[in-house]
Amino acid sequence: MNHKKSMTYKTIFIERYFKSFCSFFIFNSSFLIRIVYSSNPLYSEKSVVLGEIRCTRRNPLYYYYNMHTYLRSLLEQRQQSALYRTRLTHLSPQTPTLLIDGQPYLAFCSNDYLGLASHPRLKGASHLITGHTLAHHALEKELAAYTGRERALLFSTGYMANLGVVTALLGRHDAVFLDKLNHVSLVEAALLSRAQIHRYPHNDIQTLARLLAKSQAPHKLIITDGVFSMDGDIANLPDIVQLANTYQAWVMVDDAHGLGVLGETGRGTLEMYGLGADEVPVLMGTLGKAFGVFGAFVAGSELLIEALIQSARSYIYTTALPPALAEAVRESLVVAEEEAWRRQRLHELIAYFRAAAAKRQIPLMESFTPIQPIVLGESEKALAVNAALYERGIIVTAIRPPTVPQKTARLRITLSALHEENQIDRLIEALVDVIMNNE
Repeated sequence: MNHKKSMTYKTIFIERYFKSFCSFFIFNSSFLIRIVYSSNPLYSEKSVVLGEIRCTRRNPLYYYYNMHTYLRSLLEQRQQSALYRTRLTHLSPQTPTLLIDGQPYLAFCSNDYLGLASHPRLKGASHLITGHTLAHHALEKELAAYTGRERALLFSTGYMANLGVVTALLGRHDAVFLDKLNHVSLVEAALLSRAQIHRYPHNDIQTLARLLAKSQAPHKLIITDGVFSMDGDIANLPDIVQLANTYQAWVMVDDAHGLGVLGETGRGTLEMYGLGADEVPVLMGTLGKAFGVFGAFVAGSELLIEALIQSARSYIYTTALPPALAEAVRESLVVAEEEAWRRQRLHELIAYFRAAAAKRQIPLMESFTPIQPIVLGESEKALAVNAALYERGIIVTAIRPPTVPQKTARLRITLSALHEENQIDRLIEALVDVIMNNE
């Protein structure tokens, strides 16, 4: 038997041996892999033991071949660290009052900023379907008009949109500059692009300037959230745009939490600052927050969108949004325009909440968006306050690491246009009582 054939048999046999016999050698914190060579792919008495590998928790092979134990340990670690996530299932429309296990709870944790998710015109929008191509094409045209750009392109989610854009625009010789509090999808997109990654401290324009000045990359892309999802504050876009002009960089804004909410007509963070497509050529927006439906889009120039159609893998290799959702979003855009009182009402409630919190000395972060975090520090404290509020019939999400930095676990309160002042009063009183009891 020639050497090449023998090595093939050896490889096949080792693979089969691992799969068949590893379980017999598992110990409490390690296990043994015995490597056996034979010129016959089937086990025989003439096989030769080439060596043994004892895999401990310090050896990656331990985790590769003992996946169930590894996953179980990860779950246990998260539970012990108060980081384990649980889901609540409600049986009611998306309103401030949710029905969970037959009990009503007052919710301050959705992204339904304008209260459109339960709007009757959106609930019946699926009957407007006139065909897949027409529904999506019409929506893209309307999103382009809404954002004041030449074209828009639909994606299934904001995560997929960010992955598609960044990987289509950048390669290994380029550079990407990220605010450290950017959404995780932007960080993952940067990693997948293989570009040089530079992360600057939150809203630190001076550090961003130094990083841009040092970069020799042929293409430089600055990416930032418009509204930061866990802090609720807003990016310093005018200064970022000025730096981009100085250092010949592009700017991309993920305005998932700004569109529909900020600006004179609800066009988001860019409208609030008076910036357009020339200053911020890449705009990503989501359709499942203020607009109350599902999906995402990227808006920009004709060239940008055409390039994404050709190169954005998360667009090319996935199923399009159902036409019913496209029609629902179209109707949502109309409702948001016609019922501008929702945005005005939302900002009135934000001001009311902040004034009430200040009066009762509840420490809020500097945010004038619907996202109103209360930083509590340790994960255990955030969970305790979350549980105490739940016992009082109020749901507020406890946000913990790694979603936020260590020692900054928090309650993430989000307000909707459908909340009432008396509901906010109830929340304030509960917060005062619960936070004081957990000092």
